[in-house]
Amino acid sequence: MQMYDGFMTDSKPSFDVASGSSSAAATDPQLQQQIQRLYQLTVYGRWMLVGALWLGLAPLCLWGLRYEISLLLDYFTWTAVRYGIAYNRLPAFGLAFCLGMTLSVATWQVRNRLLGLSSRERKRLVNQVIRIRRQGKSHPLWQWVCRQD
Repeated sequence: MQMYDGFMTDSKPSFDVASGSSSAAATDPQLQQQIQRLYQLTVYGRWMLVGALWLGLAPLCLWGLRYEISLLLDYFTWTAVRYGIAYNRLPAFGLAFCLGMTLSVATWQVRNRLLGLSSRERKRLVNQVIRIRRQGKSHPLWQWVCRQD
């Protein structure tokens, strides 16, 4: 088994595009390269979403908590944290959402790097690459996934 940037590949075919059984379609080097590019785009897209949340939503939430933060800097107690969250639910929810998205994307990526892609995720990527190929140049991801090096 080889690992390339979190993308596990077997030397033998692992499944068929349509049925999930083993076939020669899974060994097509061009398809494998396009699947890997689509996976990389997925990783970049998820991290860009997390970055946009931290740059867009988090400052608004911190602005909503500015009084509680200044109070905590002077007199930190867990009770003050609890009341800050309880009486400022929307900013607290926004920060929790940013943190949750960050942790979920990090966990997803670490799992993929350590264990490789699940067969369901890999089949989803294969089917998506096939849809991109069928649609051709009119698909927004075609130039990144199907480009020839």
